[in-house]
Amino acid sequence: MSDEVQTVIEGGAGRIRLDRPRAIHALTTGMCSVMIAALQAWRDETAVEVVLIDHAEGRGFCAGGDVVQASTDPVAARAFFHEEYRLNHLLFTYAKPTVAFMDGVTMGGGVGISQPAKYRIATENTLFAMPETGIGLFPDVGGGWYLSRLAGAMGEYLALTGARLDGGECVALGLATHFVPSEALPELKAAIMADPRSVERLLAKASAPPPSAGILAHRRDIDRLFAHRRLEDVLAALEADPSEWAEATLKTLRRKSPQSCKVSLKLVLDSRGRTDFADEMRAEYGIAAHVCQRPDFREGVRALLVDRDNRPVWNPATPEGVTDHMIDTIFAPLPEADAWTPLGR
Repeated sequence: MSDEVQTVIEGGAGRIRLDRPRAIHALTTGMCSVMIAALQAWRDETAVEVVLIDHAEGRGFCAGGDVVQASTDPVAARAFFHEEYRLNHLLFTYAKPTVAFMDGVTMGGGVGISQPAKYRIATENTLFAMPETGIGLFPDVGGGWYLSRLAGAMGEYLALTGARLDGGECVALGLATHFVPSEALPELKAAIMADPRSVERLLAKASAPPPSAGILAHRRDIDRLFAHRRLEDVLAALEADPSEWAEATLKTLRRKSPQSCKVSLKLVLDSRGRTDFADEMRAEYGIAAHVCQRPDFREGVRALLVDRDNRPVWNPATPEGVTDHMIDTIFAPLPEADAWTPLGR
């Protein structure tokens, strides 16, 4: 138990409950460490047959990582990302079934602790996004892995635009496995804790038909306009398209960090070729270690999370200013002594 995350055993379930409501349960290094310790302890605990991950109160599951300090202190940023990615990898490789309840805001770091779960529950409150290009970062916490495995060019679209998805859209895209009305969650959780071996049956019983997925109306446009390896080509395709949707999407992209957009696009493309999640985390940590030292990360966090003037001044200011050499430097592997490593047994 800690002040910001609760870890307890109830019935046959290990429970991880985020409890930092004023920050919409944004993750800190300490919260990640507490969750890691609990998961490691429960790995060999026979009383724990399933792990439930949710939030104790408030309007969101998890709004991301607490990046304000990280944006001004590269050493603290590296420490945070290293621990967070270890948690992400531990969840991804966890042998016991895990259930994540994405009830409310599920962004950034919240995606990182929900997508590794075997069962991912969306509700009518779910608001899912990877909005990192708006703060000078990129869709990390395994985002490259998850987005690159979506059909067509959906991963590129979500990575670049930070588009927000509701519960029905999450189910339609495979980002959620079940849709359960929020009012049914307390009874569902109690039932799983009482009978953890019946988790699949209980989830099926509690599930309801998800609402229609509005994003599917634009799937053909997304696949056509975002199927490019260069950001400049994506922008050109949007500029040439006369639809209102393309015009609105182009305006959205013009507000994002050009550097972050190029990094995010390359990450999704590279991640399609990876077959080991540890390799994904190692690559993302190297990118994060480089990006957190560049001006856009500090500026993006300042503009959106600190001063909240929503007027970031990106450097470089245009996609053309983000050179291939700059991207190669950001994606360069770290020296072995500085590279990310998974938890040992």
